[in-house]
Amino acid sequence: MPAARAALDARIASRTEAVDAVKQRVAANQASRRDIERDLAAVQGRLSKFKNQLMEVKTNKEYQAMQKEITMAEAEVSSQETRMLECMEEADTLAVELKSAEAALKADKTEVAREIEQLDTERSEVERKLQQTLQERQSLAAGISREALTVFERVAHGRKGLAVAEARDGLCTVCHVRLRPQVFNEVRRNDSLIQCDSCTRILYFVPAPSGATPQPQ
Repeated sequence: MPAARAALDARIASRTEAVDAVKQRVAANQASRRDIERDLAAVQGRLSKFKNQLMEVKTNKEYQAMQKEITMAEAEVSSQETRMLECMEEADTLAVELKSAEAALKADKTEVAREIEQLDTERSEVERKLQQTLQERQSLAAGISREALTVFERVAHGRKGLAVAEARDGLCTVCHVRLRPQVFNEVRRNDSLIQCDSCTRILYFVPAPSGATPQPQ
């Protein structure tokens, strides 16, 4: 459950990072647009000045020089206007991308909230069952001799919690090692604590249902 919760948190973090990345690109686009607007205004100011000065020239040489300045300024204005158009088109694309990213984040938040609620419900149920099982274990342990309980706990500790094994058809069903016939017969009586010689687990026997063919002695 902690791993599942961490995965959900990572999912939201990833979506949030995606939204933030688009917002950063939007901010960069807006900054570029302001720079272009400033540069365009400066060029347009120069162009207007050159056109006014053109009316005041007195020689053909001055006229040609001013025309050259005007041509260059007009080309720069055209270039800046092209940049502005590209910036505006990028802004439109980013607006759509941001809207999509925010919608995905909102949808994920709703879905993750539902899954977290489900996880919390499952956790509560697991904790309830755990408490119930612990109480049942304590009740059972109270009826077991201290010696048998000590053996059980020692084997469980060394065998990843699995301290018992069914003996069936002369075998330990966990380690699959064949039991000595005398040991198997003793296990079949289910009246003493007998351990598997191979894996040391405590053996138990499940009698065959009534009418079934008995296992060989």
